[in-house]
Amino acid sequence: MVVGGGTAGARLAQRLPVTLLGEEPHAPYNRVLLADVLAGRYAPEVIALPAPGEPVRRGVRAERIDRDARLVHCADGSTVGYDRLVLATGSNPVLPPLRGLRGSRLPEGVHPFRTLDDCLTLRSLVGPGVRVVVVGGGLLGVSAARALAARGAEVVLTQQGERLMERQLDARASALLRAHVESLGVEVHTECRVSGLRQHDGAVTAVELADGFVLDAHVVVLACGVRPRVGLARDAGLDVQRGIVVDDELRTSDPYIHAVGDCAEHQGRVYGLAGPALEQADVLAGILLGDTGRYGGTRALTRLTLGGPEALDLAAFGEATAQPGDDVVQLTDATRRAYRKVVVRGDRLVGGVLLGDLAAVGALARAWEGDEALPDAPLLHLLTHDGGS
Repeated sequence: MVVGGGTAGARLAQRLPVTLLGEEPHAPYNRVLLADVLAGRYAPEVIALPAPGEPVRRGVRAERIDRDARLVHCADGSTVGYDRLVLATGSNPVLPPLRGLRGSRLPEGVHPFRTLDDCLTLRSLVGPGVRVVVVGGGLLGVSAARALAARGAEVVLTQQGERLMERQLDARASALLRAHVESLGVEVHTECRVSGLRQHDGAVTAVELADGFVLDAHVVVLACGVRPRVGLARDAGLDVQRGIVVDDELRTSDPYIHAVGDCAEHQGRVYGLAGPALEQADVLAGILLGDTGRYGGTRALTRLTLGGPEALDLAAFGEATAQPGDDVVQLTDATRRAYRKVVVRGDRLVGGVLLGDLAAVGALARAWEGDEALPDAPLLHLLTHDGGS
């Protein structure tokens, strides 16, 4: 039995004959493509994932796990038994501590950007002339801002940190990303902290910044990151730290319960990305089918395509900021708006970032994921289109 109809849960249900409980009313879908649905590039049905072998129980929320009886109690009053239970409960959007936000109840016009329902709601609200403030300049916030701009909205993107996507990009790459986002008509503010929301008759009217500046808004999108959804596991007495703690068999502190995807914490790390979720689901499917494989962690690569008159492709992996003693190779082509950089430590590729020209990303990703000694060749070859092969 699998609880959670997201990326990881749906992947397991495609490979194993399992009961899948999905809290959302929709069939499992590819969350990575939500920004394209918001922008109007795809219809919602286009991002549906391949159908599992067994029917999905949609709109069913698991409320409690009885570990002794091996039963899951659901909000609709039903119970489902299990021999093995897999928690793929995903993550919840982080709601920042702002004046004007009271718990999980959001004022009219304030929305997270995490689910298909969030996406469809924003599509119904946003069009030409609507002023939208996006709070958060990470991967999710940048994706939401470009999608909203594609709908003709007047978009303001606010980021508390020094630069956009600072977890993945170095300063140069982030500056190029900012220039592209601004070319889409998005107004970008970095190093600014949102402190509160102004409302009238229960509806948002503006965003207040800590420096006293006020941004008028018809709609506010909260893209401040996500937090593993662990309440069901914690209430059941499982070991929970930041996520649900699992071993190399993706097994929790209860040998009959496993966890995968955004909710799982392996060797102190919660990934929160689609690639690791799929790998964990595949490894666990093999284990449950009797394979001897184990999960040793994922080297996750971030990719993003930002539309516009001239689309910008982006890829980042590993450590994009060098440490003392590292070797760094950078290539910049201003006319093509291309930037490529790799960081080498000893004889290992430890990270890199590419914007505009991703021809070398496949070879670079393989070298990084394999964690093998680099060939004795000039480092510049790493950034050629064949990756030095």
